[in-house]
Amino acid sequence: MAAKKLNIKDKYRLLTRDLDWEYSYSDRKEAFPYEDFEGIKITDWSKWEDPFRLTMDTYWKYQAEKEKKLYAIFDAFAQNNAHMNVSDPRYVNALKIFLTGVSPLEYQAYQGFAHTGRQFGGVGARVACQMQAIDELRHVQTQIHAMSHFNKFFDGFQEYSHMHDRVWYLSVPKSFFNDARAAGPFEFMIAIGFSFEYVLTNLLFVPFMSGAAHNGDMATVTFGFSAQSDEARHMTLGLEVIKFLLEQHEDNVPIVQKWIDKWFWRGSRLLTIVSMMMDYMLPNKVMSWKEAWEVYFEEAGGALFKDLARYGIEMPKYADVIEKEKDHISHQAWWTFYTHGHAAGFHTWIPTDEELDWLSEKYPETFDKYYRPRWELAKEMEAKGERFYTKALPQLCTTCQIPMLFTEMDDPTQTSYRDSMYNGERYHFCSDGCKDIFDDEPEKYVQSWLPVHQIFQGNCGGPDVGDVLSDFYHMNLGADNMDMKGSPDDLRWKQWKGVA
Repeated sequence: MAAKKLNIKDKYRLLTRDLDWEYSYSDRKEAFPYEDFEGIKITDWSKWEDPFRLTMDTYWKYQAEKEKKLYAIFDAFAQNNAHMNVSDPRYVNALKIFLTGVSPLEYQAYQGFAHTGRQFGGVGARVACQMQAIDELRHVQTQIHAMSHFNKFFDGFQEYSHMHDRVWYLSVPKSFFNDARAAGPFEFMIAIGFSFEYVLTNLLFVPFMSGAAHNGDMATVTFGFSAQSDEARHMTLGLEVIKFLLEQHEDNVPIVQKWIDKWFWRGSRLLTIVSMMMDYMLPNKVMSWKEAWEVYFEEAGGALFKDLARYGIEMPKYADVIEKEKDHISHQAWWTFYTHGHAAGFHTWIPTDEELDWLSEKYPETFDKYYRPRWELAKEMEAKGERFYTKALPQLCTTCQIPMLFTEMDDPTQTSYRDSMYNGERYHFCSDGCKDIFDDEPEKYVQSWLPVHQIFQGNCGGPDVGDVLSDFYHMNLGADNMDMKGSPDDLRWKQWKGVA
């Protein structure tokens, strides 16, 4: 008689809870030393279950099939020289940011979930974290593989790992994950599993991957939507974990709320660079950053926090500030990179007249008033052969490590600046949100490795900017960066297309 096939519920039980171990020779608290570290109270781990009932055997079968199709598309992309089909070489510079700024974060997520899963006393949560860790490792591999093709034809892709560790603007995403991984396991889950994966990840993957499709880059589209199918599971895990924590004990509610406030703010600051990519770096545009924020946070996130209100959770602190900033941050970020284009790992440019008109349409209340005049001035200077690069190094925010580029939302002519004293030293911040985070844990953030400070202290190579760029950052000045017009990337593209 053939063995009866197990149903999903029984199979999930056998491959999760029934694989847990007994604590016969070691104390349970010694096995999970971080479980009480953050003040979170868990009364019954058995109440947590993976909504997908996903087990490792099913996971491998599913992902193997998906990966075969994914790499077949990559191979076809390379064999057909599909880099020639992208809309414009300017688009490739958005990929340079993605490779150097985003892809290494997938590896940090892999390390973070592997560690965090080990620290959970509940076996269901441990298995789910294990599979998400493998997801994140697959993501970094597929992203690097997809973009490796562009490295054969364009500058700026060659030392992404080295750059991620050292370059000034890449300290923003790097510090975000360093902060999360230096926290306890429950805060890490709120930071990455909930605040980033559930609340904010759609702002990264959906609009930008749609932008890749609109600009002829099917390799990026493919890995993006392959990753997004995993993200749907990650989002569910993040939501399940936060509901589990809130249901376990009422004392968890204020702790979780504080973490949501912190990581929503840190995540929104991190996405500043994505806003710039969407509004300025996609030649064929899909939607503005403002539209994306309204769809994916204000509508979707608003519904989420209405649902969480029954647990006592409120909208993240400073959500109202971000609502105002959606009209400004992409413009302020791109202007900063334009003026610091000699110190970046990608090319910058002045938007075309058509693009300026598009920005005016999408940002009717702010763009023409505050930002179009800057670009008109930049065009005048460029026409006179005076393309502007600043020689100054920017003040950085101690918490998010973004240059002090943001303005007061009620007066966009004034730079937003805050400071705090700690142990006789003054620390600087770009916002009330970043100042609050520092003031709550100053002993953590005084350890920040701020690139500009390190350059001034002589820890980043030679005495001038050129030495730092070449010796410490490993950038090829004029090839990997500066203006797009007349760059090697621009000249090669024109040669390929037969354009004078």
